[in-house]
Amino acid sequence: MEQFDSRITRETISGIVATTPLVRSAGLSEITGTGVWLKLENLQVTGSFKVRGASARMLALTQEEQGRGVVTCSSGNHGRAVAYVAEKLGIPATICLPEWVDPVKLEAIRKHGAETVLHGSTYDEAEIRSFEIEKEHGLTYVHAFDDPHVISGQGTIALEILEQLPSVRTVVVPLSGGGLLAGISLAIKKHDPSIRVIGVSAERARVMHESLLAGCPIEFPEEETVASALSGGIGLENSYTFRLVRDVVDHRLLVEEKEVLEAMVYAARDEKIVVEGGGAVGIAALLTGKVKSPDGDTAVVVSGGNVDPTLFAKVLSG
Repeated sequence: MEQFDSRITRETISGIVATTPLVRSAGLSEITGTGVWLKLENLQVTGSFKVRGASARMLALTQEEQGRGVVTCSSGNHGRAVAYVAEKLGIPATICLPEWVDPVKLEAIRKHGAETVLHGSTYDEAEIRSFEIEKEHGLTYVHAFDDPHVISGQGTIALEILEQLPSVRTVVVPLSGGGLLAGISLAIKKHDPSIRVIGVSAERARVMHESLLAGCPIEFPEEETVASALSGGIGLENSYTFRLVRDVVDHRLLVEEKEVLEAMVYAARDEKIVVEGGGAVGIAALLTGKVKSPDGDTAVVVSGGNVDPTLFAKVLSG
């Protein structure tokens, strides 16, 4: 596990990434009967945690690799992060996205000067095209989750939580491809193995959950979901995150689409924060009582807040 060192990574990315606030939720604390704190990555510089991993990977590029440029596939937040870091470092970037990408995320990517390629009706189809572009143009691939630099970058969130809330006993984290959950769990367990780490997947974006049940990475049909940031496969040749999530995470659970929508409404109404569907799954898990027997102070990672205003208004209106 030595290749995943979030402490070193934290120093490396400090000039790009913000330290986000950890705030106490009076409502969730009352509901659960324990102290609940929200780690607000929706206030990160690109509106989601993804900039941590993207900057860690791209700062490790050689000058030659920087000159050739990078390519990635994203449902939106990772692409925005790569475009943001690429603009800062002067690196050409190509972002492949599925045709259903959130228009807010697409506009932000383009504002940072990255080339965008909309391809396919699913994340996996867009990903196939990104691999083709990588080979055609000799670009460096910046993976959204299955990369040691990216995993270590996401793990810097855990270091901040440990400093901001030394009494933390449970950390609740969104789960999709597993880079965020793996990075946080590795850093938490290195500090104190007794701290519980729980991964939460959206029921309509549960390929990692199903893969873990199957015992190996599998393909799983994509479904339309408000938690689109969690959509996409984990790769049949997954090198890191499947094993790490399997081995270092204490519990995994699913939340339903209706529960995600209710969590978004709760966050806006009671916490006064804008949270996208993928960022709200941890809140949903607490609101529904699916996180069993909270043990002391609990930190919930609110992973992103990049949501189309039209969609958000529709969610709030019911």
